[in-house]
Amino acid sequence: MFALDPQLAQDSFVIGDFTLCRLLLMNDSQYPWCILVPKRDGLREVYQLAATDRHLLVTESCLLAETMQHVLHADKINIAALGNVVPQLHLHHIARFTTDIAWPAPVWGKFPAQAYSPAQRTSRTQALCEALAHAGNFKPCQF
Repeated sequence: MFALDPQLAQDSFVIGDFTLCRLLLMNDSQYPWCILVPKRDGLREVYQLAATDRHLLVTESCLLAETMQHVLHADKINIAALGNVVPQLHLHHIARFTTDIAWPAPVWGKFPAQAYSPAQRTSRTQALCEALAHAGNFKPCQF
């Protein structure tokens, strides 16, 4: 049975679900930052997914990255699967801008997180959900 790692649950908001992955928004308004978490238990690495799930993960990751680029017009979309702090398999998708406070350095540990205000959170999640609505395999949460 799938359960979201407590650290991910604490640091993010659930936006919705793809066929394979739960989509989260990291609660740091300094960077548009989404996280895909495959809804499979006990996995730490991409290679541990079944071949069909690996393919689906890449498909969902590309769809999310393309959507973030379309909505946000980022200079770069960084995608990473680190897992040094949270062992549950998850992929970060971070929209980076040459004007963001950490550019060009990685965002991890650079500055303390700045939580979204309720209005910022609603605006960000609605924009992403509306753009992802055209993907037949995405079901947004109710906000």
